[in-house]
Amino acid sequence: MPQPRKRFGQHFLTDRHALQRIADALQLSGPETVLEIGPGRGALTDLLVGRAHRLVCIEIDRDLVAALRDRYAAQPQVEILEADVLTLDLAHVAGGPYVLAGNVPYYITTPIIFHALEAPRPLRAVYLVQREVADRLAADPGSKTYGALSVNVQAVASVEMLGGVSAGAFHPKPKVDSAIVRIIPREHPLIAPAEERSFRLFVTGLFGQRRRQLARAIRTVADLDAVQAHDVVVAAGLDPSARAEDLAPAQLVTLARCLWERVPGQ
Repeated sequence: MPQPRKRFGQHFLTDRHALQRIADALQLSGPETVLEIGPGRGALTDLLVGRAHRLVCIEIDRDLVAALRDRYAAQPQVEILEADVLTLDLAHVAGGPYVLAGNVPYYITTPIIFHALEAPRPLRAVYLVQREVADRLAADPGSKTYGALSVNVQAVASVEMLGGVSAGAFHPKPKVDSAIVRIIPREHPLIAPAEERSFRLFVTGLFGQRRRQLARAIRTVADLDAVQAHDVVVAAGLDPSARAEDLAPAQLVTLARCLWERVPGQ
């Protein structure tokens, strides 16, 4: 098999127990298509072949693609797709209900997660990510790791932390530990698809002012005067002296909608 390439951020998971945990976490029931992001040398793929009705492996490294195609040539339910996952319409590739799995490169973890959360979404997704990112994804309001990433993902999905994976479980060994997370899209998202982009920008701006009281933060983010900012916060049923880091995703959705209603164009 080809050697790991730094430019693709490749760290291949070799720990059998961790691989088994990821495969089990997908909770495959039979008919779903499985999309695997970054199959690498096929360690997780080997476990999925016998469980998946159809398995599409998305790999950007052409040398790995060639090796994987040879490896699974006798498995008609396995398709090896050479592509950058961020350029693909994942639902179109799946062609129906699907689940997602991936040991995603640290440097593009967040873009991949948000790309996969574009509607129509997978039934569920299981990722192996940097432990710090996993903590942020699953963080509760008021915690040190709660931030814009937590809110924007939790507004459309639930996040489950399924356990840590040490750096020694990979080759080559990364500098940080990892964790397995399962993301399950909400049946009824807190935010509508047409609102998602504006909401993400709003939340990112708000958490850039996370230590400021809410009325002051809104004033800065939305370029409002003091009275307007105060009125928006009160209209959302919130305390103007509260801070964004203490608000649940649903409260932030309400706040964003009050702002959009009162100050069109935000």
